[in-house]
Amino acid sequence: MSKLAGDGVYLQGGPTQQQHTGKPSLNLIGAGSVGMTLFRRFAGSGAVDIQDIYGRDPARLAEAVSFIGAGRAASSLAAMRPADIWFLTVPDSSIADVARDLAASGPTRPAMAVHCSGFLPAMEMGPLKELGWSVASAHPVMTFADPQASVEAFAGTYCGMEGDADAIGCIAEVLERAGAFPFTITPGGKALYHAAAVFSNNLAVVLQAIAREAWAEAGVPDEISPALNAALLASTERNVTSLGPAAALTGPAARGDWSVVERQADAVAAWHPQAGEAYRILSPLARRLKRTGSTLRLSGEDDDDVALADARHAPEG
Repeated sequence: MSKLAGDGVYLQGGPTQQQHTGKPSLNLIGAGSVGMTLFRRFAGSGAVDIQDIYGRDPARLAEAVSFIGAGRAASSLAAMRPADIWFLTVPDSSIADVARDLAASGPTRPAMAVHCSGFLPAMEMGPLKELGWSVASAHPVMTFADPQASVEAFAGTYCGMEGDADAIGCIAEVLERAGAFPFTITPGGKALYHAAAVFSNNLAVVLQAIAREAWAEAGVPDEISPALNAALLASTERNVTSLGPAAALTGPAARGDWSVVERQADAVAAWHPQAGEAYRILSPLARRLKRTGSTLRLSGEDDDDVALADARHAPEG
């Protein structure tokens, strides 16, 4: 069983070469914003020894080492020294290849490997697992558009984890000491977990763009729509946080005013067909959420999609 403690670090292969420091040694593969942010926080925590850092772009690699303020640049995977924990902060599509290359050219002593994909499971690093490594995934639920801003905002960031229990335990402590809040995900639930993050963040941003574009089409002055957007977002965030989604929801679909919903959907579709389709799909979910507290259809429940489809035939008033 691995552990992180003040008197040394012990892994499957026995005492580490950095046992005298009482800190685990960390290597980083991937010199992008995620790796830069995490390792800057790790270095600042004083709880680990930042060792080797590798990235394919020499200029970006030099920038990463400078930004992190610790560790040394490695010219290749083979040039990296053995470490207790290896972070693979590379694009999702590269994780399996990097794990395979590391297994072929890296250190022989089993260690721990962690990737930061929100979608792929820890077993994406199967070649390392086959060599006796412990593997885990740790997905920080935040955006990494700007490393400096991400470093400053990292404290309290939630990190979804899954994988081998010993790796989760050790890596979670490293994350906690850097200011994160790790939590575990049900095995096999990674894809749905990440889709939830997409709904909460990425698709919410798309909806804000559609709203601004619709306001512009409706003739709202350019200087007004950002203020409208900000005011509604602030109110929504406040209400969802304090009341929960069902209680926070308002609007014609929540009221069951299908005549308004249908006429509004027609207006949106005439301007932006895809946005109109999204409006028609989301409106029954809004009604169900308000009525039952969930967007999931319950057994024997009336079909709100039918209600929406029939709305145009309902009498006015």
